[in-house]
Amino acid sequence: MAPMAGKRQSMTRGFTRAAGLVSGQIRSAAESRGFAVSRLLTHWPEIVGPRIAGMAEPVKMTYGRAEVGGTLTILVKGSLAPMVEMEKEKIRDRVNACYGYGAIRKINITQTAPHGFAEAAAPFQRAPLTPPAPDPKSQEIAAPVTDPGLRAALEKLGANVLAKGSKRR
Repeated sequence: MAPMAGKRQSMTRGFTRAAGLVSGQIRSAAESRGFAVSRLLTHWPEIVGPRIAGMAEPVKMTYGRAEVGGTLTILVKGSLAPMVEMEKEKIRDRVNACYGYGAIRKINITQTAPHGFAEAAAPFQRAPLTPPAPDPKSQEIAAPVTDPGLRAALEKLGANVLAKGSKRR
């Protein structure tokens, strides 16, 4: 069948790009978080660079009533916040270049744990204590004691005292 003159024949044969299928959902999710342009969310590593994108991610945009620019809130893993803080001007310039105007006036940094706050904190467990090896000198000193509990306590005390003394040397 020959194509009609003046009408372009589709080369996709009924297929649609995946980006076209989800663009509506992405747009509504972005707008609910204050992002007028969803490109900031979808192309974050390209906008700020892979190094900064590995440390931070955009969370929301807020605009004041009388303010010209908005506030971008980014989520940063706790220990990386000082490094991202030093890059705030670069991030602001790159995001404004993405929007095409001075859309961002201020950047707020929100810190989080590497695994998020929803996870329970790892319980602190102390390393098992290894008792000092029995010292022949402390055993010799405690030998005259007849009570076995007291003798064991004196041997342990002597071994601890001798162990601390050898660490100082």
